[in-house]
Amino acid sequence: MDAFFASVEQRDDPDLRGKPVAVGGAKKRGVVAAASYEARQFGVRSAMPSVTAARKCPDLIFVKPRFEIYKKVSAQIHEIFGQYTDLIEPLSLDEAYLDVTENFKGMAIASEIAEAIRARIFEVTGLTASAGISYNKFLAKMASGYNKPNGQFVITPAKGPAFVETLPIEKFHGIGPATAARMKALGIETGADLKAKPLPFLQEKFRSSGSYYYWIARGVDHRRVKTDRIRKSVGGENTFFDDVHDLSEAKEKLAPIIDKVWRHAEAKALYGRTLTLKVKYSDFAIITRSRTTSHPLRTRVDVEAVAHTLLEPVFPVKKGIRLLGVSLSGFADRSDRADDAEQLSLAL
Repeated sequence: MDAFFASVEQRDDPDLRGKPVAVGGAKKRGVVAAASYEARQFGVRSAMPSVTAARKCPDLIFVKPRFEIYKKVSAQIHEIFGQYTDLIEPLSLDEAYLDVTENFKGMAIASEIAEAIRARIFEVTGLTASAGISYNKFLAKMASGYNKPNGQFVITPAKGPAFVETLPIEKFHGIGPATAARMKALGIETGADLKAKPLPFLQEKFRSSGSYYYWIARGVDHRRVKTDRIRKSVGGENTFFDDVHDLSEAKEKLAPIIDKVWRHAEAKALYGRTLTLKVKYSDFAIITRSRTTSHPLRTRVDVEAVAHTLLEPVFPVKKGIRLLGVSLSGFADRSDRADDAEQLSLAL
């Protein structure tokens, strides 16, 4: 979807149309969740601190997010997807992979399917969508951003390898800023440079990701569209209006985060063995601390106990804490659920 959250807000409020809009908090600790294309012209981007966004675009209009509305619109969009294929892999509320090799409409040309889906989305929701069409997930993802907004782009099998060779390494999906910097230090600036590196070299430098990089440099990606993606973690975090300096206050601030994470985990019967604490300081430095227990964390009390065990050694602090986060991972198989509560045993 094109600037999904912001586009929904502009659709529902005519006064916002044609204006720079940011969905998110306008306070000094706010973060932009989505920016309209009018705001993007000023350099406003998602995940940008609100104060930075406001500085870049003085006329920026901040709108509080309405996630329940976004979820309803997302459900409408996925219903449309389901009219064409049942091989749908959601990535987020506004993005998904579709395998249309075989489709319910019997259509032979993927680009025509994309056009039909985009037209139907606009008819039902009043919102525009863009599409990337290719023979694998990596190239489809890369293609999806080429003709935004309200467009589509095709990368055929004949053009795939050459397309990848000319791509700047920082544009590769799955290669973030830190990895791109490491690659550039190794002389890897483009897809052609990446392709020139042998597999053992990439495995040595990038471990398990080395094989993935080796193959995508050749336009090869054998990953299937997964209709049931396995959740690997459940987490939540809060940015505070004022920095936290005291342990008791930090525990107080951590409580609603734990509540949120536990509600989601319990609703999905996701009992993790590993808890990770995230701490972001006032200077934006980030540390994480993890603990893996011998048994799944099956109660909120267990989760809080481990979280406090990780939080306490962080204090006393020399600089204030602006954000705390908690995530659960290492989930037990659902068939491994115990009817009776197990005693918590920490692997210290």
